[in-house]
Amino acid sequence: VQLVESGGGLVQTGESLRLSCATSGFPFEYYCMGWFRQVPGKERESVAVLSNNDKLTYYADSVRGRFTISSDIAENTVILQMNNLQPEDTGIYYCAASTMAIVVTTADWYEHWGYGTQVTVSS
Repeated sequence: VQLVESGGGLVQTGESLRLSCATSGFPFEYYCMGWFRQVPGKERESVAVLSNNDKLTYYADSVRGRFTISSDIAENTVILQMNNLQPEDTGIYYCAASTMAIVVTTADWYEHWGYGTQVTVSS
């Protein structure tokens, strides 16, 4: 099983980034996929989740309306489009996969994780 994130970087407030997570080794189309953010001293929190099974999504209140999660089943890839980035969006973003057939937002439900990609938003 592999999850490899890409697309992080340093941007200014109001700019956009597109994170991509390429996956392999598991039946992607049946999994729940999540993007989590971690900052020093805080727990890893879910920012966006997509159930490939029923296409339902979840967004944290802090990103709703600015971030969009989507998946490309043919490419086994999950995307996080992040617009109007703010300094509080700074952190390491992790892609994760859960065998749950529904949207789950707690990190404990996710069995597979990528190594993360750094997103830094300067003010």
